[in-house]
Amino acid sequence: MAIHEDNPLYIDLPASVELVITYTEPGLQGDRSTGGTKPATLETGLQIQVPLFITNGEKVKVDTRTGDYLGRVA
Repeated sequence: MAIHEDNPLYIDLPASVELVITYTEPGLQGDRSTGGTKPATLETGLQIQVPLFITNGEKVKVDTRTGDYLGRVA
């Protein structure tokens, strides 16, 4: 972060962050092979599209530049 006269000028964000899914609809049996997506709400309130196999409480990696789902976090 750069500061000038006690005012922030900019903040360097990481390329991605790890966040928890707080709500998403359950997937249906067989959804794992279709490659579709569904909406999910993250702990920050941001809504993103995630693969159908993602469930509530899972930690995922999100691109900070685009807000796109990047993958599950082990």
